[in-house]
Amino acid sequence: MSTNCDDGRPLHFGISIDGAGRHPAAWREAGARAAQLFTAERAIDLARLAEQARFGFVTLDDSFLLQPVGAGGVRGQLDALLTMARIAPATERIGLVPTVTTTHTEPFHVSKNVATLDFVSLGRAGWLVDVSTTEAEAHHFGRRPLATPEDLYAEAAEAIDVVSRLWDSWEDGAVIRDIATGRYIDRSRVHYTDFEGRFFSVRGPSITPRSPQGQPLVFVAAVNDHALEVGLDRADVIIVDAATIGEAARLRDRIRDGLHGNGRDPSAVSVLVRIDVLIGATDAEAGETLARLDGAAAPGGFVPAGLAYVGAAVGFVDLVEEWAGAGVVDGFVVQPSTLPATLERLAADAAPQLQARGLLRREYAGATLRDQFGLARPANRYATTVAGGPS
Repeated sequence: MSTNCDDGRPLHFGISIDGAGRHPAAWREAGARAAQLFTAERAIDLARLAEQARFGFVTLDDSFLLQPVGAGGVRGQLDALLTMARIAPATERIGLVPTVTTTHTEPFHVSKNVATLDFVSLGRAGWLVDVSTTEAEAHHFGRRPLATPEDLYAEAAEAIDVVSRLWDSWEDGAVIRDIATGRYIDRSRVHYTDFEGRFFSVRGPSITPRSPQGQPLVFVAAVNDHALEVGLDRADVIIVDAATIGEAARLRDRIRDGLHGNGRDPSAVSVLVRIDVLIGATDAEAGETLARLDGAAAPGGFVPAGLAYVGAAVGFVDLVEEWAGAGVVDGFVVQPSTLPATLERLAADAAPQLQARGLLRREYAGATLRDQFGLARPANRYATTVAGGPS
């Protein structure tokens, strides 16, 4: 599997803009704007800051469960996809990747909602797939007992399949708006999906036309082997946790082999590593901030990602360059420990250095999220016509 730096392209950088930051005590920091945690304005400001720095996309987590961070952390959250829909008209180029669970939801709704985000953002939508793994979440709905992890991820894979078919159920030329004849759509270009699977039976078609990207990008976080299998089968972007370059290399090889085994081109799937980041003006300042946060948090309230960095911006850039030089990843999903403070440091201090070293783009590549990842707009699996007539 080649990586971006192997062929001279900048890395991909996603920025998590959840809450007050990854650390559960971050909301207590001066400048955290904790009173605005449930406002669109805060989310918009964070996304715009990431966009000004030319980071590739922002993510928002979502769940049917209150965050398990103890009494001292932020509890409660807004709907990720709806929040992204509010961010979309306030930004221009940055990708928008909300988490949407496949458990206790219906693929028809997911397909319509993510396609709508793609329309609202003019082609910048992604979908971070997740599952609901607790009894508490199952009790919120009361329709079925908690499934096994194997079944939850099998259902997720099937849901992605159904959603992708629904995204294709309208051909690109289906909306014709022929005023003379009064025909708004060409019915021959709207298709039933007629999906019959283990978990879902969906006739289709969607009620939403094919969106700007055709197929918004599917992201899967490989948090366990079941999730990794879903990613190998269905994802455009696989997110992994790795504490060392050696661990990342082993994961890269496993992903490459798995993609080959599934008949997929490894060069068409990006692998990103999650990294917890706390940036200060100096290493000492960053260390003092972390010590203060840890002292304020409930015991056991914070578990860093596999890879973490605490220090000044230059050290973060050095770490990124080291990993890029090893050729083990296509980029990073950065999880700021404090918001907006760490993101402000990333934008003001780290981004210019990353750009100077050729690790971060100076301008966005194209208008869509697919453009950023170098992926062409896919053909429609149901298409039977072309511009000049029958295919």
